[in-house]
Amino acid sequence: MLLAFSTLLSACANTTRPGAVGVNRSQFMMISSAEVDRLSTVSYNEQNQKAKEKNVLVTSGPTFDRLKTIANRLIPQTEAFRDDTKQWDWRLTLIDAPVLNATCAPGGKITFYTGIIEQLNLSDDEIAAIMGHEIAHALREHGRERVSQAMAQNLVVNVAMAAAGSFGSVVGAANQVAHYVLVLPNSRENESEADAIGLELAARAGYNPMGAITVWEKMIKATKGKSSPEFLSTHPSGETRIEQLSALMPAVEPLYKAAPKPPPTKKL
Repeated sequence: MLLAFSTLLSACANTTRPGAVGVNRSQFMMISSAEVDRLSTVSYNEQNQKAKEKNVLVTSGPTFDRLKTIANRLIPQTEAFRDDTKQWDWRLTLIDAPVLNATCAPGGKITFYTGIIEQLNLSDDEIAAIMGHEIAHALREHGRERVSQAMAQNLVVNVAMAAAGSFGSVVGAANQVAHYVLVLPNSRENESEADAIGLELAARAGYNPMGAITVWEKMIKATKGKSSPEFLSTHPSGETRIEQLSALMPAVEPLYKAAPKPPPTKKL
């Protein structure tokens, strides 16, 4: 019993520094970052291969360059929350599909769909808000946390076998990890943490934090009377998000004012 309690304590960690927004919560982790990153990379590569086969993987052009510019400004700001992101294998994927969604898999694997940019006519500030939110999930290792919770409940059975198993078992484990990392809903607590950290990342990168407000105003308008799109299905309501983000503005506005500003990008 004492050993089990000791193991439980050793599995608790805080993955990031609080930052100006003050995110400071101990998290339960049973699986290593390296293993979750490795398996998530398998799923990320599989996603990109399928997109390539369907001829919807965008690797150049104005929209891809726009996202790359924003990502290159946001990524260095992650060091305000943790030091090891300098060694992350950051990647960016753009998929041409009418989907209102964006993600960032563990280890810095960012994916955007053209649908969310085009249908919402996003400004750079708004793209930065969304990208910052998704990067924040990776910084806080919310996916690793959720996989750990599933392991504790014996819901994940393939992950521990994947390291020594065949290629098939690795793919199976990767798909299982992706299910918990990117498909199942996050908790409201996790979403609020990602909102707060994402807001700070955007402000530090020189993007107007008010973009986080306007993007949700657009999202509310775009989805009024319709079923929730994938990007919204795991999040608090837009109204709740706007209220919470507004309360954080005084903490991040000084960072925005002090930051070098990006050159304006012409919207397509």
